[in-house]
Parts: sequence; structure tokens; C-alpha cells
Amino acid sequence: MKDITILMGDIMEYLVVLGRTLFFYVLITVVYRVMGKREVGELSIMDFIVSIFIAELAAISIDKYDESIFMSLIPMMILVVLQIGIAKVSLKSSKVRSAIDGDPSVIINRGKVNFKEMLRQRYNLDDLLVQLRSKSIKSIEEVDYAILETSGKLSVFKKEDDKTRSYPLPIIIDGEIQEDVLMQIGKSKSWLQEALKMESYRLEDVFYGFYQKKKLFLIRKEAIK
Repeated sequence: MKDITILMGDIMEYLVVLGRTLFFYVLITVVYRVMGKREVGELSIMDFIVSIFIAELAAISIDKYDESIFMSLIPMMILVVLQIGIAKVSLKSSKVRSAIDGDPSVIINRGKVNFKEMLRQRYNLDDLLVQLRSKSIKSIEEVDYAILETSGKLSVFKKEDDKTRSYPLPIIIDGEIQEDVLMQIGKSKSWLQEALKMESYRLEDVFYGFYQKKKLFLIRKEAIK
């Protein structure tokens, strides 16, 4: 009789673990859907931290099945609310977005490697060559422009693309002028201000402006609620 009681106790423990595993599987799926598709794709530093915390809280709750499930649910929900709040604030403020996610870094500009920026980002030559090879680029000489994105991925534009200026260069992002891009295309702030005036745009009204095939394209900033 005692053996049956022990066996039943073990079975109940396994069922509790199984139940909690299934529960957190569904819950985490819902949580990531609520936080947005960006969480599933390329993670920023903040996204990565939140993901680790959520996974750890779920693992602790499954492992310590004798404790209340709310000990993990409460901090998990706090993290979700915090992340959603930060995401909304960062949509409205480029300064907050820059402080949290950082800014893209120009690693190769007009075919020249920016070693100073690589040192600042702790990004060595081996890292650069590995990412170039992953894009089927044999050598640095083939690259005209390379940007290290906030996600850690390298965006690369080949020199052959530059012949027709087929790729867009961001001149205005969320109402802020990208001065390094203006220098690259050989334009000045006065030229940009004049171009905005001709289109009846104010700088603060521009959500995104890019230069492609010797033309300026502007996207008006919509009200973000």
C-alpha cells in the first residue's frame, strides 16, 4: 500500500511538471505575440535581456513545482508590461531608442574600413570577414558601404551597386538629419533644407527621408498614439 502511495505521488509530480510545461509553452507564445513580431526576429539588447528573464522564470517555475506558479507569473507580467511601455516610448523618441538599442555604425565607407569605429564597437577584422563571407563577398575591396546594425548584423552594399545608386541612403530618420550620409553623397544641409522647402515639408514632419538614384524621397511622420 505504501509503495502504491509513493508511486501515485511520483505520478502526480510528473503530471504537475507536464502541466506547467504546457502552460508556460502556451503563455510564452502568447507573450511574444503581444510584445510584437520584432521579438521573434532580430533581437535588440533589451529584447534579448527580457527573453532570457522570461525563459529563466519559466524554467524555475517548472523545476520548483512545489511553489506557487504566481511567483513566476507576476515578474513575467511585469517584464511584459515594461517592455511594451519602453517600446511605445522609443517609437516616439529617437533619443530613447538610441539609448536602448544603440545606433548603426558605418564600418566601411566608400570602400574604406573605419577601424576607429570597429575599435569602439569591439568589432574585429575576423568578425567583419566572417559576415562578408556569409554574404558571398570574397574581399573587402568588393564593398562600397557596410553598416553594423543594432542587431549585430552587417548590411552590405557592393561597389557594383553604386554605379547606378540602386540602394537608398537614409538622409532623415525621425526628423533628424544623418550628416554622415549627406557628406557621402556630397550634399549640404542648405541643399536639404531647400529640398524640404520645395516639397512643403518641415524637418520635424519627416519620418524617413532617403536619397536614391539622385532623387530625394520623403515619408511624412504620422501621429503615433
